[in-house]
Amino acid sequence: MAETATVPSYRRAGGIGRVLERYPFLPALVIVVALLFLNGFFSPNSLSFRALTGLLSTYMALILLSIAQTYVVYAGDIDLSAGAILSLVNVAIVVLMERWGGGAGAVLLALAMGLLLGLVCGLVNGLVVAALRLQAIVATFATSIFFTGLALYILPVAGTPAPALFWRAYGGRFFGVPFVFYILAVLAILLAVLSRTRLVTQLLAVGDDPQAAYQTGLPVVATRVKGYVLCGLFSALAAFCITGDTASGDPLVGGKMTLYSVAAVVLGGSALSGGWGTVVGSLLGALTIALVNSVVFFMGTPSEWQNFVQGLAILLVLMAGVLAGRRGRS
Repeated sequence: MAETATVPSYRRAGGIGRVLERYPFLPALVIVVALLFLNGFFSPNSLSFRALTGLLSTYMALILLSIAQTYVVYAGDIDLSAGAILSLVNVAIVVLMERWGGGAGAVLLALAMGLLLGLVCGLVNGLVVAALRLQAIVATFATSIFFTGLALYILPVAGTPAPALFWRAYGGRFFGVPFVFYILAVLAILLAVLSRTRLVTQLLAVGDDPQAAYQTGLPVVATRVKGYVLCGLFSALAAFCITGDTASGDPLVGGKMTLYSVAAVVLGGSALSGGWGTVVGSLLGALTIALVNSVVFFMGTPSEWQNFVQGLAILLVLMAGVLAGRRGRS
């Protein structure tokens, strides 16, 4: 689950640098532990099993969206439409579940259609960026507007409820274990399998040096397209979680989650230039954002100051993580 890029010679170092070379997510892990202690200091109940389960359920969508973004960043690209894909899949599955009756069969079929929709959106992004060679940041910004428009066409007004069968299952327990932990277990297996595929290695190689990757015979265009398809897949999975958490459809629910996912990738130690990072780091980066928001709330920050304090705290945490990583590799 902790795949790491092949590191260029100028990044190789001794001592702690070698550790960070193998585990670039360590600074993020230290920050997460520190934030857990801060949460416990301001609100001891926040470290209870029930509270942590609720935190995971609420931020599982961001975790998955950050992982989605990671596979694109590996290749030196970016996807500003990830949140829009989440919104589109969210409203699509809610509308389909309602139209097909809301039973178990309808829920499963709607989820399958949601996965297919996420894959198609990822394929569109990959073809536009890799095959047509448009700038990723501009092209995916344009497709985000397109996907958001589709979401608004499907569901112009937020609030359509998801079937009770779906959201109760997401927030429920099976054999005494919260459902969110089953999601984590399946996610760990999926990421472990992906980490052992050639695709991840190819994505990292393309991000490290596209020209060298091309000269060695790697299918650079196809590899970048596959990265976007993976991003679409995980964005759809994130949509399932946000639907289970909010129990409704909202065409704008993924609005600011895209930039949060990018921040989580950087907080986790991945390089936006590509060729360096891990999905574990992105997961920890998403947890960092979640815990920062919790600390700000438990500190009793006035509502009008919360966004300001959250942004400042995330910036400080980001600076600390980047400086730690640079110092370790220098």
